[in-house]
Amino acid sequence: MIGYRAETSMASVLRETLARSEDTRALLRQIYNTEADLFPDAESKTLTVSLHHLTQAAHDQALRHLCDELNATETTFPGTDLRLMYKIGPC
Repeated sequence: MIGYRAETSMASVLRETLARSEDTRALLRQIYNTEADLFPDAESKTLTVSLHHLTQAAHDQALRHLCDELNATETTFPGTDLRLMYKIGPC
């Protein structure tokens, strides 16, 4: 149930930037299947999740908005003192 609520919240954020709101769940599936690189930085106490670009520029723009919203939460990775940072493209 928690996973469904998290996905619904992310879909709500994506809807703010997509022209067709019915595409949000499909875009989330694409995001879930996209490769990502993890870059821990003990000095700055961050864990950067660098997502690879999506298939369309509009989807990248929506994902960038989602990353901004997730970064604003200043979430700490469980069991560490590393703050999660989300971005698109290489670090």
